[in-house]
Amino acid sequence: MTTLDPVAVFRTEAAECLEAIEAGLLDLTHQLDNKDLVDAVFRGLHTLKGSGAMFGFEALAAFTHHCETAFDRVRKGEVAATSELVAAVLAAQDHMRALVDQPDADHGNTGHKLLAQLQAAVGGKEAAPAAVPTPAPAAVCEAPAKKTNNWRIRFSLPANSMANGTNPLGLLDELRDLGECSVRANSSAIPPLDALTPTELHISWEVTLTSEQDRSAIDDVFIFVLDDMELSVEEIDASAAATAAPVEGKAAPAPVAAASAAPVSPTTVAEFRPVEAVPVKREVPAAVSQAKAAENVRVPAERLDELMDRVGELVIAQSRLSQLASASTDIALRSVSEEIERLSGELRDTMMVLRMVPVATLFSRFRRLVHDLARETGKVIELVTEGESTEVDKTVIERLADPLVHLVRNSIDHGLETPADRLASGKTEAGTVTLSARQAGGEVIISIKDDGRGINRERVRAKAESSGLIQPGQPLSDSELLQLIFAPGFSTAAAITNLSGRGVGMDVVKKTVEALRGAIDIVSVPGQGSEVSLRIPLTLAIIDGLLVRVGSGRYVIPLSAVEECLELSLEEDLRSRGRSFISLRDSLVPFLRLRDLFRTGTKPDVHQKVVVISTGTERVGLVVDQIIGDHQTVIKSMSKLHNNVATFSGATILGDGSVALILDVGHLVTAGQQQEAQLRVAG
Repeated sequence: MTTLDPVAVFRTEAAECLEAIEAGLLDLTHQLDNKDLVDAVFRGLHTLKGSGAMFGFEALAAFTHHCETAFDRVRKGEVAATSELVAAVLAAQDHMRALVDQPDADHGNTGHKLLAQLQAAVGGKEAAPAAVPTPAPAAVCEAPAKKTNNWRIRFSLPANSMANGTNPLGLLDELRDLGECSVRANSSAIPPLDALTPTELHISWEVTLTSEQDRSAIDDVFIFVLDDMELSVEEIDASAAATAAPVEGKAAPAPVAAASAAPVSPTTVAEFRPVEAVPVKREVPAAVSQAKAAENVRVPAERLDELMDRVGELVIAQSRLSQLASASTDIALRSVSEEIERLSGELRDTMMVLRMVPVATLFSRFRRLVHDLARETGKVIELVTEGESTEVDKTVIERLADPLVHLVRNSIDHGLETPADRLASGKTEAGTVTLSARQAGGEVIISIKDDGRGINRERVRAKAESSGLIQPGQPLSDSELLQLIFAPGFSTAAAITNLSGRGVGMDVVKKTVEALRGAIDIVSVPGQGSEVSLRIPLTLAIIDGLLVRVGSGRYVIPLSAVEECLELSLEEDLRSRGRSFISLRDSLVPFLRLRDLFRTGTKPDVHQKVVVISTGTERVGLVVDQIIGDHQTVIKSMSKLHNNVATFSGATILGDGSVALILDVGHLVTAGQQQEAQLRVAG
């Protein structure tokens, strides 16, 4: 059995912490007076600093400490939160990420420059990074004199704390940094040697602390382990602090006191963070605490991928078993086959849910991008996100990150006007970029919309003609003309900038979407803006399919795209020659004869079937010889030799070991609509 690398676990948690800090900073940009957001950023920085020190990331802890101290000053009202401070900490956050990923690399003077910006933002002098973290806020600024407080702190950590990366000695060191303290350990809970597990923690502590810091400073020490520990903090008088009795080796475990047991002054109450961060009475049994910690389990992505492969092989084996059972008269074999089919279907559905993640994890990355581009371009930009709860396969999410970056940058650079131009055209000063996601059948549609100037068709055509992409005067539909912007090397930018102009971004978008078996739609209204929609399949692994026969070959149509099936007699087929339309509830639907499209060279069956498929509002019928039935389809990628065969999106293995090709619904619908347009023009 493999064990998780503690440093790898820290890096994962640090990445999540940095994302939370970034989200808080971006929210703070719009609400600079929001104390809850200031506290949230401070807590994130404090957690990152403490965790980094525990795992030996000294440079990270030292650097993060200065950012934490700056926000501590904001939290205490010594300085105001400003957009300059937010921008400085955002830039510093990028450096923190580099210190997490490459702690031993030479980062030059980056840290000093960032700290200089930070100190300028809070009105102080530049502070050089320390060699080790120094948790006291006085490292950057001198706090006003406070009265001396005496505290008795009793705490114990869960048995699995050290295995999870929590170092109690680090907590004690942070308490010592707050003032003069006396530390006593209670070892009464340590089991006999033969029952001792070396990685488990059985010691609790009592600390008597004399400090000028208030209660919130003590809370901050335990802020990132508070939910799983037992903690009691009492304010005591000076005589009790001086005469505190030592803890006997067999003394009872330290009692857990309620938060309300300590006398609290009005000033202390004002400095409390939100209620969930305030220590409360915790009388939770160890078993319950461990069960709570096990609610969420970290699993490496490659293990999920491996499990998905195993489930796919199981589905193929189950399909073969079902085929053998259907040809057998053995009732017991059929019963087992049906049970295996049910279980494999449930396992497949469970596996698919495990791989699904909300697009919110993708959309959240663009808040920082839009923030930075607004500062770089001088434009006022509002980012709106919709449908963030829509779920997509994790592999799709990973592959869509880069294409969406190019589309958002393109909307901001080419689409949105400057504030002056927007006001001159009667628009609001702030331009809007909208990221939205919605599910439509077996696809998810992700749209990037802006309310800018729109796409200039004349410039697109002129650039395409000068680049040799089209012939001068070549007739093109509006959709075909707009699709030219995805051609390699195509750009209408007058000059190359940091944002665009080299003509590679949109080409990357097209290649990535096509590799995902998706399609791109563009709508643009001059003067009102543009919308680019990416139609992506929900999953890339296993789908429900409709197995059909065309000639002697078998093919799979994704079941999510199938609307209904109709019968097409040989007489109706002959009558429709030259039309290729069927009447479906008072509307004409074009259809494609797959037998002709695939050039099977076989005669049609007497009773052909029409499978009506759709993508969004567009519908097309597919004429097949036979509908065999539904089929759990494990998608296998096509070879590189078949990359240009747009009619098929993949292949699958049937129960008898033969291969069936999976039809690309989007391509077939487009082909059917083009055929309809040609027939209407000819008519």
